[in-house]
Amino acid sequence: MASILAPAAARPGSSSGVARTPAPRAVAAWLLVCCALVFAMVVVGGVTRLTHSGLSITEWQPIVGTIPPLTDADWAAAFDRYRATPEFRQVNHAMSLAEFKGIFWWEYAHRLLGRLIGVAFLVPFAWFAVRRRIPSGYAVPLAAIFLLGGLQGAAGWYMVASGLVDDPRVSQFRLTLHLVLAFLIFGAMLWTALTLVARRGGASVQRSAALRTAARHARILVALVLLMVATGGLVAGIRAGFAYNTFPLMNGRLVPPEVLMLEPAWRNFFWNMATVQLDHRALAAVLVVTVGWLWMRVRGAPDATPAARRAAHAVAAMLALQAALGIATVVNVVPLALAALHQAGAVLLFGLSIVLAHALRSGDAIALTAPNGEHAGLPLASPESDHGRDPRT
Repeated sequence: MASILAPAAARPGSSSGVARTPAPRAVAAWLLVCCALVFAMVVVGGVTRLTHSGLSITEWQPIVGTIPPLTDADWAAAFDRYRATPEFRQVNHAMSLAEFKGIFWWEYAHRLLGRLIGVAFLVPFAWFAVRRRIPSGYAVPLAAIFLLGGLQGAAGWYMVASGLVDDPRVSQFRLTLHLVLAFLIFGAMLWTALTLVARRGGASVQRSAALRTAARHARILVALVLLMVATGGLVAGIRAGFAYNTFPLMNGRLVPPEVLMLEPAWRNFFWNMATVQLDHRALAAVLVVTVGWLWMRVRGAPDATPAARRAAHAVAAMLALQAALGIATVVNVVPLALAALHQAGAVLLFGLSIVLAHALRSGDAIALTAPNGEHAGLPLASPESDHGRDPRT
């Protein structure tokens, strides 16, 4: 396997008989398809949680579990297993078999989509590797993304298992871990795809101070959005969205007096509905300020590329939409459609933030050669400025 994944070009006369022909755009297209599948996975996962379907399948069988119940006896056995769970005994004790099938299919679709993503990643990866079409230096990162996907599947069961004993609610920490891992996988694939298709060449120039600062803040923005996602996972995990359903105040207060009611104080940030929702709202305000500042910085930078400007506009617009969806979700007490759209919006905002950070990085923010072959009028950097730079950074 190591020889298959080796980035070195095949030598003439090699016994393998397979010439190495890197296909960066084909690999990038495959990764973008996988990103779309992960996006769907996050949305379906959100609906599964919102419909309280996640505990309907009480076993983790990655292979055998691909086949759903097919006969009346199979359904009766699956329902019997669910009836033994705390969720049925404490919450859904009056549920019928027909109602059970409704929640079962959401969880089944969520798990089946996870399996589909695994196949959609592994099979093309193996094909690209065998054909030696993976560009040099990318085989190991792609393998790491696949392993991260396997960890995500295990984290999903780890989350479900927490709700099958005693308390019929999954741990908010395990739910947040499961959610953040999905975003990390999505982000890693998107960044890699963008790097593979990035245009190179042209005249290297010294970037303006404004653009260098914007590039740093764009990376911070990506981290802030991911932190926002984590706080959203905690909100979902303790169902804090069903409390304080007013905006901008929380039950008439900017800061509810009960935000520090638990002892010790640090417990409030993970178990107190008031504190967890306040954190989520506060981070939203930080994002508004950060994105507004970054948008003005990119817009005012004379050497910002058209791609960077478009990305900045898209991030600002998506944040406005996401904030509106969040407000509508909370004031309407978390209706299914709005909550699912809010979760989908989080993925889109995260993805656009990555696109912006990528467009502002040193490799893509340098000025390009003008169409007539002359330099674009910006001061040239010294030849040493990009010497030894890794094109994947």
